[in-house]
Amino acid sequence: MLKLNTIKAQPGATHKRKRLGRGSGSGHGPTAGKGDKGQLARSGGSVRPGFEGGQMPLYRRIPKRGFKNFARRSNAVLNVFELEKLDPKEIAVISLETLTELNIVKGRHDRLSILGTGELTKAFEVKAHKISSSAQEKINKAGGKCEVLPIPGKQKKAAKVEDKT
Repeated sequence: MLKLNTIKAQPGATHKRKRLGRGSGSGHGPTAGKGDKGQLARSGGSVRPGFEGGQMPLYRRIPKRGFKNFARRSNAVLNVFELEKLDPKEIAVISLETLTELNIVKGRHDRLSILGTGELTKAFEVKAHKISSSAQEKINKAGGKCEVLPIPGKQKKAAKVEDKT
């Protein structure tokens, strides 16, 4: 009968550990397989990955191109046919906040865009930062309402009023 205390590895599945520095008779004696002297024989005597002995390393020789925009804004894109799958009794207002709460839109997004692919028969109140004209037409035709929100971080400058006195 198989019991936890009788479980053994298959023959040949495990190997004996190489015991370094255990006398000259072991074959891995005084220098423990590191040879005589030199940087690699010392403790901590290895070089970092990519080190080329003082030569300019490859990762510094090759040119770097482009940049990562840390301040990029990402749009959550939703089509009209995806709105059709939702229940208007559950979701009163479709906005970026409600869609992220319900895990319909995943990830971090700053804006919501509604596009007009597909058909819509259910009435929704949609609040988005961008709504295509075809999507707006389909939402209104189904009996819903559209509201275009201002894009966050983009404030229009007030017109300067010159005072002539």
